[in-house]
Amino acid sequence: MTTTYAVLSEGLEKRFGDVHALRGLDLAVAEGTVCGILGPNGAGKTTAVRVLTTLTTPDSGTATVAGHDVRDAPGAVRRAIGVTGQSASVDGELSGRENLRLFTRLLRIRGAAGPARADELLERFELTDAADRSARTYSGGMRRRLDLAASLLTRPEVLFLDEPTTGLDPHSRNQIWDAVRDLADRGTTVLLTTQYLEEADRLADDIVLIDQGRAAVTGTPAELKARIGSYAEVVVADGSAMLPAAAVLDQLTGAEPVLDHERRTVGAVAADPSLTLPRIVRELDAAGVPVVDASLRPPTLDEGFLRLTDRSPVCRNTREEHAA
Repeated sequence: MTTTYAVLSEGLEKRFGDVHALRGLDLAVAEGTVCGILGPNGAGKTTAVRVLTTLTTPDSGTATVAGHDVRDAPGAVRRAIGVTGQSASVDGELSGRENLRLFTRLLRIRGAAGPARADELLERFELTDAADRSARTYSGGMRRRLDLAASLLTRPEVLFLDEPTTGLDPHSRNQIWDAVRDLADRGTTVLLTTQYLEEADRLADDIVLIDQGRAAVTGTPAELKARIGSYAEVVVADGSAMLPAAAVLDQLTGAEPVLDHERRTVGAVAADPSLTLPRIVRELDAAGVPVVDASLRPPTLDEGFLRLTDRSPVCRNTREEHAA
């Protein structure tokens, strides 16, 4: 079966003066899927979106979106996409309905089709009751939903969401998540950049971890978590037991333990699938380590990102400081 890619890039490079934002970025996003683009601040996520949406020209490399080359056919790319940036683009002095109808005119949606589409999206995003209120009276979550509605007026083939839930409360974030998943279920390809690993874990079919302008790791959420094995963590009775517990986990896992003195926890990645919780408890007991709790669980995407991009948690250094 041949896979058709809605977004495809090879070797994208982009510099801003001395800043090398993209260093050969490769992406392949299949049609009708949600691709989560993860990475810390400065990794190149927003620059990648700006290149793929024709807002910035790459210095080198190639990219196509919905089958159109971003260099050679930027107009065709723009007609095929919707974009929701990091900040809401709605006018606070206009009502929600007026905002959407203004966008329909800017997008040249003719005749009665424009107002009808605006009303349809207001209902879809549960904004009908507030449709005639000034957008400046909207909550942050409502403004983001209105912004998302505006990006869907033309029924885009590909939707770019650049950190769409930054700063939102959990309820508003869940509403945006539900809307994004619904779009994907209806066949829209979504490229989602985010710093929230929980967001990518919940929404994405595939994930790309960008680090220093490159695609460091790719795979499904389950694949990325499986690549680092399980995570063993123990809570000790007092601070003096942390180093002995770390020594036990070091021996069992072969991985450098992470110590959190505030929580009195010691954790380590366990790549060996045969390692069991009863064995961990037995070894801790044999070493005389007083344990309050112990667990062996799948890793979070946070742990996966730190491990797979070779970044070390700050708290890892506390073992050396404590020993010194």
